Amino acid sequence: MVLLDMPSGLRRGELAGLQWGDFNFKDLHVSVTRSLVDQHVGPVKTEASRKLMPIDEYVARDLLVWYDMTPYKNPSDYVWATDANRAGDKRGKQPVWLSTVMRDHIQPAARKLGITKKISWHTFRHTFSSVLKANGEDVKVVQELLRHSTARMTLDTYTQALSPHKRAAQSKVVSMIRPKGTCTVVVPRTSQEIRATD
Repeated sequence: MVLLDMPSGLRRGELAGLQWGDFNFKDLHVSVTRSLVDQHVGPVKTEASRKLMPIDEYVARDLLVWYDMTPYKNPSDYVWATDANRAGDKRGKQPVWLSTVMRDHIQPAARKLGITKKISWHTFRHTFSSVLKANGEDVKVVQELLRHSTARMTLDTYTQALSPHKRAAQSKVVSMIRPKGTCTVVVPRTSQEIRATD
């Protein structure tokens, strides 16, 4: 979950709202179309938020490992579907509560690592932005990766970031947080290959 959120800059509700059908593993992108807050589905924050977002190949492979593990594989299933018994008839039909994941898993792991600052899902978005800036990425690329609605008017009017630049910027962040050579899953490039893994 963190390895998707940190190098993508997804907002918490967008992360919770992801369904398997939103991913195009062949072209390595995801369509962010919904936001889920307190288990209520709504639209994403802005028009710019609805743009396709690239996903790095390592991130795609990690997602496919999770796809193999989860019992919820239909295109309309949430990527992070809850399997908790207390969810009752909503088991598998709604995502886990991200605040619970943060409180019970991520924050304790951070404390074990000696991180004393408060961590939230938005921390990963800020970190992504900071690392992109530190890497010297073009402002327009950063704006589009974060799916902000505006940058300065000049940049919005005269500059368009090309997809290879966005993918390269995101891959730099992934390479900083993930050791090389640890990815063993092959990313399928066609929908037939994805179905063949079911």
